[in-house]
Amino acid sequence: MAGPAATFSEVREAATRIEPFVHRTPVATSATLRRETGAEVFFKCENLQKVGAFKARGALNAVLTLDDAAAQRGVITHSSGNHGAALAYAASIGEIPCTVVMPDHAPQVKIDAVRGYGATIEMCKHSERETATAALIEQTGATLVHPYNDRAIIAGQGTAALELIEDAGDLDVIITPVGGGGLMSGTAITTRHLLPDAWIIGAEPRAVDDAYRSLASGELQPQVTNPTTVADGLLTGLGDLTFSTLVWAGVEIALVGEEAIIAAALFHLHRMKILVEPSGATGLAALRSVADAMAGKRIGIIISGGNTDLSWLPAPG
Repeated sequence: MAGPAATFSEVREAATRIEPFVHRTPVATSATLRRETGAEVFFKCENLQKVGAFKARGALNAVLTLDDAAAQRGVITHSSGNHGAALAYAASIGEIPCTVVMPDHAPQVKIDAVRGYGATIEMCKHSERETATAALIEQTGATLVHPYNDRAIIAGQGTAALELIEDAGDLDVIITPVGGGGLMSGTAITTRHLLPDAWIIGAEPRAVDDAYRSLASGELQPQVTNPTTVADGLLTGLGDLTFSTLVWAGVEIALVGEEAIIAAALFHLHRMKILVEPSGATGLAALRSVADAMAGKRIGIIISGGNTDLSWLPAPG
């Protein structure tokens, strides 16, 4: 498939559809970061969103567009946590049965969140999540709500960038974490419509570099097998819909290392007084990696989430 996976009109429709059930999250700035980079930086704080992540947007849009028959059969997904919690939350609004297949390395805080919204959890190895989900669909007839490679999900995620641009005004650069690419794709669709000349950057952990390799080669590349990164929410690879959208939008990828991710998360905590999970801190890490090109620019960064068990914090002393 070539071109974007959804239209900007679908993003607008999603914004209206989900508005009663999501927060319009604040946009934060930092004088310290302005002095460091010479740029005006606007953070869209989706760590303060329902379920603690932007994922609530896409999940709500997908669930609210289900027909009655599909809703009665329930919904299912595979997720390391944030999308699972978001789908469980969205399903709870309509009292729709929800099952979430989670990898056995998922942080306990995310497992607890999914369970807290009333979903049934099935644990499996990270490499088996798709086959385990398929087997459960065969048994139950539930509708798969894919974490990122889904038109309704992508349109819903694009509403975060829509609000950011409405609140911050014209931006020269927009940076978004990239894992499966749902948020990145929705952001790219919205940005290309409203700010056609903006520089769009995806922040990706160096340990999980499939998006970088895919865009560099022009072909969808396999994801890294058993990657190790503190950014547990970005372990998934791009899908065909998200890959085609990123190519269409001319997205560039900035790879960031583990130390840079942790340093960015600590900056959010210590200097901005907000709790950001390492996956969400990759945007700031990416900005710092290309800081020489950012002086004088207006930059928007979407903080994707704030769900973390704090295991990445440095040991005291």
